[in-house]
Amino acid sequence: MTEKNTTSRLLGPVAALMRDNARQYGMAIALVAIIVLFQILTGGLLLRPLNVTNLIMQNSYILILAIGMMLVIVTGHIDLSVGSVVAFTGAVSAIMLNSWGLPTPVVVPSALLLGALIGAWQGFWIAYVRVPAFIVTLAGMLVFRGATLAVLGGESIAPLPTSLRVLASGFLPGSDGDGLHLPTLLLGAAGAAVLVWIQWRSRNRSLGYGLPVPPRAVTAATSVVTTAAIMAFAHVLADYNGLPVVGLLLIALIAGYSFVMRSTTAGRRVYAVGGSEQAAALSGIRTRRTTFWVFVNMGVLSSLAGVVFTARLNAATPGAGTMFELDAIAAAFIGGASATGGVGTVVGAVIGALVMGVLNNGMSLIGLGVDWQQLIKGLVLLMAVAFDIYNKRRGSVGRVSRTRPPAEAAAPAERGNPVGTAAD
Repeated sequence: MTEKNTTSRLLGPVAALMRDNARQYGMAIALVAIIVLFQILTGGLLLRPLNVTNLIMQNSYILILAIGMMLVIVTGHIDLSVGSVVAFTGAVSAIMLNSWGLPTPVVVPSALLLGALIGAWQGFWIAYVRVPAFIVTLAGMLVFRGATLAVLGGESIAPLPTSLRVLASGFLPGSDGDGLHLPTLLLGAAGAAVLVWIQWRSRNRSLGYGLPVPPRAVTAATSVVTTAAIMAFAHVLADYNGLPVVGLLLIALIAGYSFVMRSTTAGRRVYAVGGSEQAAALSGIRTRRTTFWVFVNMGVLSSLAGVVFTARLNAATPGAGTMFELDAIAAAFIGGASATGGVGTVVGAVIGALVMGVLNNGMSLIGLGVDWQQLIKGLVLLMAVAFDIYNKRRGSVGRVSRTRPPAEAAAPAERGNPVGTAAD
């Protein structure tokens, strides 16, 4: 009996943790399963250093867009214009570089400023004029696609300066020998140490507030798995050319936005607005300003993705960014964002983008046709959203059952108290 009680005390917090984060852990497990599946089907090609590096570079702009789209969806909105903004800002960047002769250190901040202005324009209509985001961003998708065609004159601009291409195709400097890339391994070790410190710090803070936490053994096991995964990933990258420059950019974005959303007032306001805009307004949050800045942020990240994509392609083309908005939206939903707002994490959006990226890469490696690729990706998106709805319904039923009073409390008359009077 004692042994059973000890086991229950150990597994209880773990079960609660898994139940409350089923969507996020489920997609992480699904990502691992997909990687293992395609590693087997491709005969080991998927996790070769060259392919892993290409996977990061090919999906870098979708990862950037997914982070911004997650914030938009958390506030209860949607942005259909990001693909067109990618194309427009990439085209303007190419013109500034090739036609105007401006240096890259001037062009990149200018492109980000242009993206911020585009986001401010759309955010104004959504937040202050109260036009639905679907309509505003659908109009933006058409406007900025047309603007791209206009500034390019229907032609591509190429090639681009090496200083820009380094952003999407370059690698961190380091050892030039045939051995492992030492700076990448050191960055991996530092990143693992920071994540482990964050895990234990979060656990200690929860204990200090009297909140339930997993057993110490579970936290230790999680730290070991985290460290092993990061070091294995760093080793794979170090075995080729090391960490790509765009990979370092992604790490900075993921870490920065995760901190903002988890540990700052601005992040809590975004979640509050998405959970209930009316309640957030009554609590003193300036909901319109929050929504406005979320779309400004989406514009900046869209322009950054546009610069990275243009640099990767080494050209600005009229068809750039096509369907990027759907990839970003799918990544956010697959990664745990709720269609009703108020729910979603940066890490979840990254996991969702990686699921889509690994699926694309793996299906291409085994020679699966585009028709089947589209079909499978559509089913994955549908199942992810259905899983979200199922978890919500199960959670609401569980909360009702836990808060429902017991039979003896619900019938005070049976204990000798008149119905409708207080027991005390």
